[in-house]
Amino acid sequence: MDRTKRAITRRGFAAGAVFWAASAGSGQKAFAAMTPQDNTIDTHAHVFHRGLKLAPGRRYAPEYDAPLDLYLKQLDDNGMTNGVLVQPSFLGTDNSYLAESLKTAGGRLRGIAVIDAAISPEQIGVLDRASVVGIRLNLVGQPLPDLAAPEWKGLLANIKAAHWQIEIQRNAADLAVLVPKLLDHGLRIVLDHYALPDPKLGVADPAFAEILKLGASRNVWIKISAPYRNGGNGEAFAREAYSLLRNAYGLDRLLWGSDWPHTQFEASQTYAKNRHFLDELVTDPDERAKILASPKALFRF
Repeated sequence: MDRTKRAITRRGFAAGAVFWAASAGSGQKAFAAMTPQDNTIDTHAHVFHRGLKLAPGRRYAPEYDAPLDLYLKQLDDNGMTNGVLVQPSFLGTDNSYLAESLKTAGGRLRGIAVIDAAISPEQIGVLDRASVVGIRLNLVGQPLPDLAAPEWKGLLANIKAAHWQIEIQRNAADLAVLVPKLLDHGLRIVLDHYALPDPKLGVADPAFAEILKLGASRNVWIKISAPYRNGGNGEAFAREAYSLLRNAYGLDRLLWGSDWPHTQFEASQTYAKNRHFLDELVTDPDERAKILASPKALFRF
């Protein structure tokens, strides 16, 4: 084990043991047996520890550690070959722990960074060589970006040149307006957590119908992840939404993500519970295997 790995292990397991014990004791049944011929990829997870500098103006910061070692164990225990680490919004644009974790994982993981609009092509290149493959716009509670502003025009051009993707977390009504503008720039877009329609309306939200239309572009992917972020009836909504998304996007544009460690929902969620829900949601083994393997090209595995 190299020095970096030892450092992460010391930081992680000392502070994170209680969190892992709670996850391990969830009592979930084992996920359905799979013998995939390709990768099984978790496209949405976060790693962090309480020693990291927090971003000013953050909406939330967890009071526990979710280090790399614990995440890799989740992958191993749940039959996943690869994962994608998404920079947590509360860490802002300091992606150093993300890059360190990607290096330590030795090619098993990819990263999605949070960056400043003024980032240079050279800085994008540094992140690219660290296995970062895109940026995240967590726009919950934030103003929508002015894509016509010079700094945004420059950023979008640089993202396209790097062959990166843009992942967005925002309610469906705003995504229905924002995503077509990004598509006009020739970008690949990933929408988090079923695109977050109005939880009171679910699939009846007119904005969700607009999200379904975006599947025809073939440049939009959507994550069937974290149903609990879609209101108290999130799992029921997910079951209704899945068939609509499958028909509108195709299996090769659907992505599964664990959303580990389920920030702000830690008391009710575990990795195993979410992995098991995928088996309930997508009951056909071949269909499920295609969804778990579909991120391979997009995330450069």
